[in-house]
Amino acid sequence: MLSEKMAKSLNEQHNREIYSGYFYLGMSAYAASSGLSGFAHWFFQQWKEELIHAKKFMDYIIKRKNRLVLLPIEEPPQDFSSGEDLFNRTLNHERNVSKLIAGLVEMAKDENDRETCEFLQWFVKEQVEEETTPAGILKKIRAEGKDEKALSAIDCQLAGRK
Repeated sequence: MLSEKMAKSLNEQHNREIYSGYFYLGMSAYAASSGLSGFAHWFFQQWKEELIHAKKFMDYIIKRKNRLVLLPIEEPPQDFSSGEDLFNRTLNHERNVSKLIAGLVEMAKDENDRETCEFLQWFVKEQVEEETTPAGILKKIRAEGKDEKALSAIDCQLAGRK
């Protein structure tokens, strides 16, 4: 069983993963309504990925004989100005998630909770990708995105995300 503090923190992270999905679903809707179908697809795929992350937290909390507590989901931003804005916010969001995961790892270490440390290592590794991918896309957008043809090419590339 998890400590009360760890169980509460993991439940909060579960909520943040659901929020992340909600965040990306809103971005997908914005991109779709802006005619950026590839961007919309990329963010929709990200929404699905975040729900998988939330499910991992849910399963772990239950596996450790604790109760999953569903918390209110914060309203995500709904106004964006461009594809660049979407990926800038994505990168900032993922950097914040990385800090949250690092905080959970530290808490698990402080509590000598090796099983939770091991569980969280998957997320530590995942966050490297979660930051690297949007940083690369943002770099392309900043380098080429002012040109309509280049933005269209980036949109097509994003549509290919599996």
